[in-house]
Amino acid sequence: MTVFHFFNCAVLTFGPHAVYYSATPLSEYDTLGTSVKAAVVYLGTALIKLVCLATFLKVPENDMFDPYQELLKALIGFVDVAGIYFALTQLTHRNISQHHKFQAVGLGWAFADSVLHRLAPLWVGARGLEFTWEYVLQGLESNANLVLTVSLAAMGSLMWLRKNKPRTLIPIIYLCALILATMPTTTSYLRRGLGWQLPKVVTVELLSSLVMAFISWQLFSACQRPSV
Repeated sequence: MTVFHFFNCAVLTFGPHAVYYSATPLSEYDTLGTSVKAAVVYLGTALIKLVCLATFLKVPENDMFDPYQELLKALIGFVDVAGIYFALTQLTHRNISQHHKFQAVGLGWAFADSVLHRLAPLWVGARGLEFTWEYVLQGLESNANLVLTVSLAAMGSLMWLRKNKPRTLIPIIYLCALILATMPTTTSYLRRGLGWQLPKVVTVELLSSLVMAFISWQLFSACQRPSV
C-alpha cells in the first residue's frame, strides 16, 4: 500500500511533464535537448539562489511571516528570471520556432524544479505507513508550477525575443511577468502571513495558473498576429 501511494503521488507530480511533452508538438520537433539544457540552467540558478539565501537571510526563530525577509527572498527569486532569460536567448537551440522554444524551456525548468524540491520528500514521506493528503497536494502544486513556469517563459519570450509586438500590450506583458515571478512570495504570504492551510493555498495556485495560462495564451496569440 505504501509503495502504491508513493507511485500514485510520483505519477501525479512528474507525469504531467511527460504528458505535456508527448501530447504537444514538442516531441515531434525533438526539443528534448532544449528542455535538458533549461534544466541544467535551472540547477545553476538554484545553486546561486541557495548561496544568496544563505548569505543574506537569517534563520527564522519562528514560522511567522517577516516582510523584510520575504522581500529579500522575492528579490533573490528574480535570479530565476535571469536564468530563463539566459535559457531563451543564450543557449544554442535546434531550428525550432519561438512558440516551441519557450514551451521546451518552461517544461525543462519546471521538471527540474519538481525533481529538486519534491522527489526527496515523496521518497521519504509518501512511503510512510500512514496515508496523508499532503503528497497528493504537493503533486497538484507541481502541476500548477508547471503551468506558471511555462507562462513565465512565454512572457519572457514576448519580452526578449518578439520585436514587433503591439506597444499597447507591452505594459500588460511586463505586469504578467512580474506577477508570475513573485508567485512564490504570494504563496508564502498566504501560508505564513495569513495562516492558510495547504489545500487552500494549492487551490489558489491552481486557479492562478489557469488564469495566467489563459492570459499568456491570449497575449502570445495577439503578438503573433501581423501588425496592421
